[in-house]
Amino acid sequence: MISQADNSETTEHNNARTSQVGIVPEDLIQIIWRSRWIVLLTMAVALGVGLTYITVATPIYTSTSRIYVQQSGPKILTEAEGVMTQSQSKNYLYTQAELLKSTPILSSALERADIKQLKIFHKVDNPIDYLKIKGLSVSVGKKDDIIDISSDSPDSVEAARLVNAIVDSYRTYHATRKRSTTGEVLRILQEEKRERDKEPAQKLKAMMALKSENIAVAFEDRNSNIILDRLDTLSAELTQADLQMVEAKFVYENAKSMMADPARLKRFAESERSKGIYISTADEWSRLETELEQLQMQLSDLRRQSAPNQSAMGALQTKVNQIENRLAYLYRKFAETQLAIAEQQYKAAKQKQEQIAGYFETQRHKALQLNKQLAAYTILRSEYEQAKKLCDILDERIKEINITEDTGSLNISVLEIARPADKPSKPPKARYMAIALLFGLVSAGGLALVRDRMDQRFRSMEEISAALGLPALGVVPSMSRKEGPAIQGKKAFLDSRSVWAETYRMMRTAVLFSDTKAKSRIILVTSPEAADGKSTVVSNLAIAMAQDGQKTLVLEADFRKPMQSKIFGVNHNNKGLSSVLAGADELEEVIKTTCVSGLDILTCGPDVQNPSEALHSANFNKAIKLLAKQYDRIIVDSPPVLPVTDAQILASICQITILVLRAEKSTWKASRQAHDALIRVGARVLGVVVNDVPKNGRYGYYGGDGYYDSGNGAGLRRNKTSISNTKSAVIAARSECPDSSVNSGSLTIAERKKVLPVRKKTIASRKETADVYDGT
Repeated sequence: MISQADNSETTEHNNARTSQVGIVPEDLIQIIWRSRWIVLLTMAVALGVGLTYITVATPIYTSTSRIYVQQSGPKILTEAEGVMTQSQSKNYLYTQAELLKSTPILSSALERADIKQLKIFHKVDNPIDYLKIKGLSVSVGKKDDIIDISSDSPDSVEAARLVNAIVDSYRTYHATRKRSTTGEVLRILQEEKRERDKEPAQKLKAMMALKSENIAVAFEDRNSNIILDRLDTLSAELTQADLQMVEAKFVYENAKSMMADPARLKRFAESERSKGIYISTADEWSRLETELEQLQMQLSDLRRQSAPNQSAMGALQTKVNQIENRLAYLYRKFAETQLAIAEQQYKAAKQKQEQIAGYFETQRHKALQLNKQLAAYTILRSEYEQAKKLCDILDERIKEINITEDTGSLNISVLEIARPADKPSKPPKARYMAIALLFGLVSAGGLALVRDRMDQRFRSMEEISAALGLPALGVVPSMSRKEGPAIQGKKAFLDSRSVWAETYRMMRTAVLFSDTKAKSRIILVTSPEAADGKSTVVSNLAIAMAQDGQKTLVLEADFRKPMQSKIFGVNHNNKGLSSVLAGADELEEVIKTTCVSGLDILTCGPDVQNPSEALHSANFNKAIKLLAKQYDRIIVDSPPVLPVTDAQILASICQITILVLRAEKSTWKASRQAHDALIRVGARVLGVVVNDVPKNGRYGYYGGDGYYDSGNGAGLRRNKTSISNTKSAVIAARSECPDSSVNSGSLTIAERKKVLPVRKKTIASRKETADVYDGT
């Protein structure tokens, strides 16, 4: 059960996390990716709900009738002339649409006996209001003058019957309101004719004046203008060339794609053969196809026998396969020939099109250079012809009018009668599924954000600093999972040119510069929980200290799960810290040297019953004081803080404490509890080390051969050296430090004095070949 304090701490963590980092598009993508299974499950549930709804919902059928309403009054001008228009307009169509839903039309339709008995009106008190509000839909086309009348019903037959009845009622209504307007139309046309007769004479006079003043207009006749004739001819030729090139390209691309499809290859060869195209191997094709058909018939007969002859069937099948392979070969050879022909035709068509396009562009420039006066004359002539044509049209319309014609009614054409729909129109499956998908996406995104807010794991260095108020001493990149503890724990020694070695050197620098005044010798390295990588940090930091010329000791104080003995290949069951605390051995007898110059190790020794009491004993304090006089730095590896009290006991004894957190694992709550527990026993927590940081994380690490940041702003530039030198250094280091209990790492101090001179020569030789920049 979560306490009120925990809730307040979680809220404080979320607020700090939001204020420090915020949510940017990259963060949102990472949040969704971390909750991808929740997102997928939510979307699946939303789609399932949508699918269930459209499955169980009552289907609604829509029947539609389309009519075209046109006034049947006398034509004044055709639509092509564009000078005068008929009295019909868009407003008139909307008026007719409203008329279709009016009470007189609907009442007339509902009076029919077959319409009164429709099921949709059984539970309706006022059928007319029902049709106006819900049951009938009338719309005018946006791009045409067609009126659509639609009705929805669970019964498709009833919907079609109702729509057709309303259309019939509408037509009957207009049939009773006919009237004639021919006389008025005739008067309007005659007045317009008198006004328009003046324009042709004026335009003709202006044309003659312009022609007499400018000699260039003598060539106004388009048929006698060579430039314009050539332009027209080249335009037509260019269009034809474009079409030929497109057709040739299509044939070529189709033939080329056909080469990878045996089935299409066969169909193409057979279709070309059926067109009568000459094929040199046509006779062989026919012979092989006939023979193949006969063999297949024989093979089919043998299979139908009660005891088929397997050897005969095998021989026939072999012949069939041979003939099919031969036919496939002939098909491909024919297609390759056609592909080559198509390619040549395409290239020729493209070259022709480019040439004609060049000629057309040249001729177009010449046409643009015609005399401006000729253009003005052309405009006048066009206006004259237009005015004259308008007068002729008016004469024709006046002649066509029949004074006795009844022109006042509408011409209503039923383009489509309402028919029972085959498929339901509602609910719209695609729309509802799209809505369900959108709802699933939004819900999944919200759940992912809520889950991220509830997730207490640290995501960046800013969150760690805001939560604990501690500086970052180092950011350790992720190591390969294939490497065992022995390799990971000695990474700074085995691969001194790697980014991990540089990281621990930077960590060493941060520790030394953060403790310049106190010059603390005893350094405790611990973590909130197990599997945070503190033991790896202990060994590599100790190696970095020793490489800096400091006499360093690794003190394995984790009696519950010792790791340093495994890292340095030392057997801790014989002698160690526990035997010293028990009084069975002296410190000089249990301290062992390692493969790193200047680095010793004191293992935990045999198992003890009560590790906490052993660490809290006076013998342990005495041993720590003796060791502090012999070594410059003592790096203590302890159990995690939260599971047991060992780390708190050690923190009260050690001079400084380093807290190790694991990226994407350590939580805000556990880290805060561990920090508070250390502070309560008087520990001096120097800072935090973030371990196992992925390259794409937000902890300030840049992998590869470029820059990589320690998390506190101190960056280093790694020198690029050859791969062969790096590998040679690693092999040489591993040969000196094998992971075995019977090596120089198992030597006591007395035994170490014998092999130390030889090792110093080896280390000095390796340092000369490894050109590594040391941050200190």
